[in-house]
Amino acid sequence: MEFSNPQWFWALLILPVLIGIYLYRFFAKKRATIAFSSLNLLDNLPGNWKAHLHWLTAALLWAGIALLIVALARPQERLTTVERNAEGIDIVLVMDMSTSMRAEDLKPNRFEAARQVAKDFVDMRESDRIGLVTFAMKSFTVVPPTLDYRLLKNLIDDLEMGVIEDGTAIGMGLATAVNRLKESPAESKVIILLTDGQNNAGEIDPVTAADLALTYDIKIYTIGAGTRGTAPYPVQDPIFGRRYQNIQVDIDEEMLTSVAELTGGKYFRATDTDELEGIYDEIDELERSEVEELIYTDYEDLYMKFLAGSFVLIFLSLAINKLYLRGPEEV
Repeated sequence: MEFSNPQWFWALLILPVLIGIYLYRFFAKKRATIAFSSLNLLDNLPGNWKAHLHWLTAALLWAGIALLIVALARPQERLTTVERNAEGIDIVLVMDMSTSMRAEDLKPNRFEAARQVAKDFVDMRESDRIGLVTFAMKSFTVVPPTLDYRLLKNLIDDLEMGVIEDGTAIGMGLATAVNRLKESPAESKVIILLTDGQNNAGEIDPVTAADLALTYDIKIYTIGAGTRGTAPYPVQDPIFGRRYQNIQVDIDEEMLTSVAELTGGKYFRATDTDELEGIYDEIDELERSEVEELIYTDYEDLYMKFLAGSFVLIFLSLAINKLYLRGPEEV
């Protein structure tokens, strides 16, 4: 609640003055003008209920004056409407599902880290359609670009490694994503590719897929996931059970850089989970929709409620005083 004329609150200072005058006059009337030797005979006389109405009428009058002053201060309720217009971006996440994603240089492993960070990225978006493509030996569209983020995250949770024949068809993954975005009417179209290896499968090489993306004005961000050197990889031994062996990390950074730069994007290297999170945060900042925000403010006057309450209280005070507290000759 706001007040259009708050200077009227200074008028509330009149209330202590009125209360002081009332109390002074009330107790002045109580002073004895005739001396009696004793008032013991009056102790057992029944009290008059009208005597208490003096306090009620005074309190009603003071409350009525207070509400009148509040009404004069013109209380208002601010009504704000925010209109947001956002030009959405269409994004396709392309995720490597080859078995090398089980390596545990990212925690708990590359695949789980990529899955969790992808869901966090989805949570950061508001008005963008986001889709998901996975690839190994072949590529598949898990979900086309959608605003149903709950569905998208559920499908990310349902991903299982080993369902697709093993391999790393990076070019096919990019081509599938381009196919999903090429007819999009969005002002901006983006592919975010995450892989941990080299292109070794598929009929389309990554650079050719990038040329295709450039034709449709699609920007590609590429992420190489994996430490440098070697990484621990879990294997199941029939005799010793689960054990680890170090595998060589061999990410084709030159190719991933070329693919990104060809389309106006950028290549990132994530050697641990924290770096991967930071990369998605940076992409989130780079690819932000322009949001136009219009704020409309209106005010609803509330003084009539206080004014009505003031009139009711003052009327009650005057009515009680007129009907019950004046003598028979004055009624």
